[in-house]
Amino acid sequence: MKKTVVIVGGGAAGMSAASRVKKMRSEWDVKVFEATEWVSHAPCGIPYVVEGIAEKEKLMHYPPEVFIKKRGIDLHLRAEVIEVDQGTVRVREEDGEKTYGWDYLLFANGASPRIPPIEGIDLPGVFTADLPPDAVAMRDYLEKNPVEDVVIIGGGYIGVEMAEAFAAQGKGVTLIERNPRIMQKAFDREITDVLEGEMRKKLNLRTEEITLRIEGKDRVEKVVTDADEYRADLVVVATGIRPNTELAKGIGVRIGETGAIWTNERMQTSVENVYAAGDVAETKHVITGRRVWIPLAPAGNKMGYVAGSNIAGRGIHFPGVLGTSITKFFDVEIGKTGLTEAEAIREGYDVRTAFIKATTRPHYYPGARPIWLKGVVDNETNRLLGVQAVGSGVLPRVDTAAAMLMTGFTTRDAFFTDLAYAPPFAPVWDPLIILARVLKF
Repeated sequence: MKKTVVIVGGGAAGMSAASRVKKMRSEWDVKVFEATEWVSHAPCGIPYVVEGIAEKEKLMHYPPEVFIKKRGIDLHLRAEVIEVDQGTVRVREEDGEKTYGWDYLLFANGASPRIPPIEGIDLPGVFTADLPPDAVAMRDYLEKNPVEDVVIIGGGYIGVEMAEAFAAQGKGVTLIERNPRIMQKAFDREITDVLEGEMRKKLNLRTEEITLRIEGKDRVEKVVTDADEYRADLVVVATGIRPNTELAKGIGVRIGETGAIWTNERMQTSVENVYAAGDVAETKHVITGRRVWIPLAPAGNKMGYVAGSNIAGRGIHFPGVLGTSITKFFDVEIGKTGLTEAEAIREGYDVRTAFIKATTRPHYYPGARPIWLKGVVDNETNRLLGVQAVGSGVLPRVDTAAAMLMTGFTTRDAFFTDLAYAPPFAPVWDPLIILARVLKF
């Protein structure tokens, strides 16, 4: 029997789910409602569009025509879902409000920036970096206004990436972080100390400062904190995000302990035939089994795939996440997978750790670069709980460690993993193997 599937949100999770349903149930009516004109978009590319090294049009993995003409998806752009009821959705479109019925519903409407209650936050020249339109707006502002000094409020992933985007263009950049160190929630101190040392060479890094207000007449002119004030021709507010759960609450969907939509391993919510995926949904942590909300693109795509598969009738379980992530500031890469030492202790583990410095190639081969790694191990079982890295060659070590964590490797398993070796690529003792050796087994 033909069914109608309504998907709220046309980002990574939404379009993955829509494509999966149509692949398995080509006769079904799959409708996607996306509030912007961007579909299958890549918000992670925003800093690189702002920097000028990526084209804004490329922030869509596929243009709308691919989904409409090739995959048969009924895609509605500039269509905001304003109300969800049992069996219907009300949508505000360019030609007025309309109501559509559904047999299955998927919330894939992502997350929105947390905007702090700061005076002057609405001044022209103050931006967030959440969706592709933000990148377009910033580039347009840069082209139309003299911008020499930029202030970034927030020292998380987006803050660090946006700081690089402007510093690479020769702008004077000040990054303000209220915590004692940047990326404090994601990494232990040994790792962030290396990154901060490099950042201070290229920008004005201000930690333990609270932003009080943003000032300006016709547009932003300066940012005032509890310690100082900084000239600002442009400001980026990168103080975190929150899941967009209001529509889901309206239909009685359970909100989890993290503040995102509760889902089971099939991406089903607490309401029959209603699913959630991507940045709006919580899941579980692979190691701890606890409920977590870690809004990252790779997991969002997979959640969408799993949701679409289950809607279409093929049972697939989403196993959870490790929080594997990576970014960079110029030549310094930083990445992690699993638990940090601080997180593991909070979870009640008795842990031991090791922090090492190694090189990405043998000392005699050109291009050898430093890399620092930190490993966290459960003392009781010798199970590897997490790996963090900073420096060069971070990606292959973090990805390899993620595979190890997914399968429950001990330090012995990690040490004896048969990794490839040749001088142009890695030293005979790979940094990850050295880390396992130092952690002992």
